[in-house]
Amino acid sequence: MAGSSHGHTPAAWTGVTIAFIGFCIAGAFMVLANPVGFWAGMAVVALGGVVGMAMKAAGMGMKKPAASLAQARSQV
Repeated sequence: MAGSSHGHTPAAWTGVTIAFIGFCIAGAFMVLANPVGFWAGMAVVALGGVVGMAMKAAGMGMKKPAASLAQARSQV
């Protein structure tokens, strides 16, 4: 598993970082009992997913393995 570099791409790191910041914003506003701020934080979480997918589509994500490699892995 460690040799597959699962998720170690600029798209994954950027998407997760943005989502984590949104989670922190939502958590802070939940403690402050501010529903508008909470939902703004949740919007930032969703934005992290959109940015990650857009970066993956732009070629900054992990490339799909070749069919022969996938077949070889399934036989192990």
